Amino acid sequence: MTLPSWYLALPVALPLLAGAAAAFLPLGQGKTGRGLFLLTLAAELALLAPILAAKETSCQLMTLSDRLPVLLRADFTGKFFAAVMAAVWAAAGLYAVEYMAHEDGSRRFFAFYLMTLGALMGLCFAATMVTLYMFYEAMTLLTFPLVLHSGRKEAVAAGVKYLIYSVIGASMALMGLLLLTPYAESLTFMPGGVLAARRLAGHEGLAQTAVLVMLLGFGAKAGMFPLHGWLPTAHPQAPSPASAVLSGVITKAGVLGVFRLIYGLVGPDFLRGTWVQTAFMVLALLTVLMGSLLAYRERMLKKRLAYSTVSQVSYILFGLSTLHPVGVTGALLHVVCHALVKNSLFMAAGAVILKTGKRRADELAGVGRNMPVTMGAMLLASLGLIGIPPCLGFISKWELAQGGLSMIGVPSWLTFAGPAVLLLSALLTAGYLLPIGIDAFLRRGDETARCEAGWKMLAPLLTLTALSVLLGMFPGWLTALCSALTDTLM
Repeated sequence: MTLPSWYLALPVALPLLAGAAAAFLPLGQGKTGRGLFLLTLAAELALLAPILAAKETSCQLMTLSDRLPVLLRADFTGKFFAAVMAAVWAAAGLYAVEYMAHEDGSRRFFAFYLMTLGALMGLCFAATMVTLYMFYEAMTLLTFPLVLHSGRKEAVAAGVKYLIYSVIGASMALMGLLLLTPYAESLTFMPGGVLAARRLAGHEGLAQTAVLVMLLGFGAKAGMFPLHGWLPTAHPQAPSPASAVLSGVITKAGVLGVFRLIYGLVGPDFLRGTWVQTAFMVLALLTVLMGSLLAYRERMLKKRLAYSTVSQVSYILFGLSTLHPVGVTGALLHVVCHALVKNSLFMAAGAVILKTGKRRADELAGVGRNMPVTMGAMLLASLGLIGIPPCLGFISKWELAQGGLSMIGVPSWLTFAGPAVLLLSALLTAGYLLPIGIDAFLRRGDETARCEAGWKMLAPLLTLTALSVLLGMFPGWLTALCSALTDTLM
């Protein structure tokens, strides 16, 4: 099936226009506003379906200069990330309809929530690094109001911190791009990269430094050390639906930036065996371990989950840093796993906070008796994040470890350090997640009436949790899909 080029702009334009309308028109209020919000999310999924099924499609939005077209293209990578992001974003949107009914300013929240989805679709389908950068910046500005939604002093401080870290990261990405541009044939993503050998001759060191600067810049959104500090500050202050997508989806924008940089702009061969690969891998593994240790000692539930995100997203970065097909396949599998599982965990945490007012992990003893469905889903999602079979997390982490052991061109100690750090992190993950579920069901707490969340909150929570288990039980097609995507780029 072939689509007209203009069709590719629709998934970007629809949420942006619908969000703007929700913000300024009376229809954005009350039940009508919530209905239009859900209708827009459903329409977005319907618009994406033909794009995912069609051949590669391109659409030029504008031209900034001869070398800087603003170009969209639905290639394999864009379709993969768009499908994951849109599906999880829609699920969290349904959850938000009930959750935000108890919050002031829900109209504003829904407006920016929709507009952010449009920016994310532009990010996924960006065909050039300049296009990606434009939508990347737009996404940051549109998610900023989601963080400071409540308007409390702490939320405003968290929002400002998020914006500062994001601007620093984006500035580093832009600086690296400016340094790389003279050595590129074009800035349009291509398998194997677009660097010109004749232009690079004698300038390899500068180009490698530029790549590391860009990796650090995109790594800020992915929560990689040393620009990870916004995550544990922003997540606890944002409403739980925003926390869920900040963790499960927005961090993947940083991952996508890293993915496009390595496998579409410079090419894995340019980095394999260099000091840049070693430095990037060390930073990713350091973040994996550091995030797990900080999550283990944290008592606030949402902040513990935020530190967990710091750790788990760097699993993906580690897989990308291996520059090995198995490791990259594991990274793509973990993109899906983390998006499903971490959204489930934040949804469950939000439901507990909303219904019981308990915000600390050590206050949840006996909550499973009052909220058995919510806490049961949270326990299953926890098993997935730890990597216990038959959950998808086991498959993704297995592939990541195999990719680490199969690396070539890196110091020998890194070959074993990678899988060892992943194993240690998994044990720490068990230490900070399993006690929550065990205490919720096996320990007595406050004797209160049953207070289960409503169906609009439970339906997406249970759906995402069930998917993380089913994809772990029957991983063949997803693994084949990720392997096929990897093969097109390496």
